[in-house]
Amino acid sequence: MMTNKLMNWPPEKVAAFQKALLNWYDQHARQLPWREDHDPYHVMVSELMLQQTQVQTVIPYYERFMNQFPTVGALAKVPEAEVLKAWEGLGYYSRARRLQQAAKQIVADYGGVWPQTSETLQTLSGIGPYTAGAIASISFGEPVPAIDGNAFRVFARLFKVDADIARPQTRQIFFDLIQPLMPKDRPGDFNQAVMDLGSSYMSANHPDPAHSPVRDFDASYRDGVVSAYPVKTKKPRPVVHRY
Repeated sequence: MMTNKLMNWPPEKVAAFQKALLNWYDQHARQLPWREDHDPYHVMVSELMLQQTQVQTVIPYYERFMNQFPTVGALAKVPEAEVLKAWEGLGYYSRARRLQQAAKQIVADYGGVWPQTSETLQTLSGIGPYTAGAIASISFGEPVPAIDGNAFRVFARLFKVDADIARPQTRQIFFDLIQPLMPKDRPGDFNQAVMDLGSSYMSANHPDPAHSPVRDFDASYRDGVVSAYPVKTKKPRPVVHRY
C-alpha cells in the first residue's frame, strides 16, 4: 500500500483538520501534571510510567517521583535501590532501571544537555520511536509523530488504513501518513491531541465517532465501518503437543 494514496488530502483540508483537532484540544485537553510545562524530563518520566499503566494510576506516582527526583541529574546520581523503591507499586521494574540509565546517559554522554531530535533521543536507554517522538515534538518542537495505540486507531479510522498494525513495518506506513498532517508550529499539541482523541471519541471499546471533533474527516465513520479499524491480527496460540 502506497502512503501517498492514503494521504491524498489537499492543503486546505489538512489545514481544516489541524484547526478542528487543535481547537478541540485547546478547550478539552486533559489536565495532567506532566503537561504543565514542556520539560523533556517530565515527558520522559511520564511516558515510561504510562507504559502498561493507566493514566489515573500513574498521576500520584509521577507526583511523588518528581518530588523525590526533581531533575534528571538528581535521578542519575541516586542508588538504583532508591529509584526502585519510589517505583514500588507500578510494577514492570525494568522501566525504572531504563529510566535511570537514560538519566545517567544524559549526564555522562551529553553533559546534562538533552539530545533534541527523535533520532538522537533513541540513543537513550528505554527510549523507542514513540517516546522519542513524544519528547522531540512536545519539548523541542520537532514535527515528528508519536505513534502509539491511540495514533494507530485514530489514523487507521480516518483513512481506512488496511495495513496490519501488528506488523512492525506498518509503523512506517503510519509515520509517512501522519507527518504531513502535523502543524510545524504545534507538533507537540498535535500529538497530545491525538492521544486524547484516541482515548475518548475514538477509543478502542466505546468510540463515539458521531460527536468526534474530526467526524467530518473520518472515512470509517462516513462508511459505517468504524469497528473494522485498526486492522490487527491476533497471534496464534502456541500448539501444545502431549505425548
